[in-house]
Amino acid sequence: MDHLKKPDWLKVRLPSGETFFQVSELLRSRGLHTICQSARCPNIGECWERRTATFLILGNVCTRNCGFCAVAKGQPLPPDEREPETVLEAVREMGLRYAVITSVTRDDLPDGGAGHFARTIRLIRDNYPETRVEVLIPDFGGDESALRRVLEAGPDVLNHNLETTLSLYPRINRPPENYFRSLKLLRSAASFGAVTKSGLMVGLGESRDDLKQALEDLREAGCLLLTIGQYLQPGPRQVPVARYYTPEEFSSWKEYALELGFKQVVAGPLVRSSYFAENLYQSSRSQN
Repeated sequence: MDHLKKPDWLKVRLPSGETFFQVSELLRSRGLHTICQSARCPNIGECWERRTATFLILGNVCTRNCGFCAVAKGQPLPPDEREPETVLEAVREMGLRYAVITSVTRDDLPDGGAGHFARTIRLIRDNYPETRVEVLIPDFGGDESALRRVLEAGPDVLNHNLETTLSLYPRINRPPENYFRSLKLLRSAASFGAVTKSGLMVGLGESRDDLKQALEDLREAGCLLLTIGQYLQPGPRQVPVARYYTPEEFSSWKEYALELGFKQVVAGPLVRSSYFAENLYQSSRSQN
């Protein structure tokens, strides 16, 4: 686990509320996965108490081996064809006004799982048109036709995380070219008119200049919404934390990102990709 002592501002209370256990049972009974559980998110108690969760589709086993991620790696099972309908049922039972859907990376599938995403989006749109849908997608191996398939289903927000700076891609077990692939995906999505969003982790050993460059690269790619959060080592097999940022530093980076032209930014020690996702989306809409 972390070699550095965690500061007080990273302490979270254990889940204990009735709503948390209701959401937990609903997801368990439906056989649904969430990134909240698979990635060991520190906000799981807070978010489930608010009856929000980020659905993890296409199974819970990833075909890649990123050095920061707690999601299981290996050879996944074939996609569950019933899963989009099951997500729809959970959206109804949870009364979601804003649904966030992500997936493991499925390099074993011809379209990377894009069709599964598209079907899930369309089901929610057709049955609950008042519910907003945000998708946090993998890079689909750079396949632009797969990206287009997702965008044609009409998500309200297209999220794809850059994760960290170019200099640290080798440290998280990603080829440097994947950094540019991610930027190309965001640029393409923006060119199709999508509301684009991305996220960065800090505390992996990045320099100030490297972080500035990553933010500038995201803006140049047309990214509109941004999350910045503290990297927390989820287990002994993942890379250790290099340092912890203070809340004041997060505020400073938020201001810098806004100055670059991001429409809305959420930055803080416990911020994750889908943390208060609806608030971020709605506040950006109110600026139009």
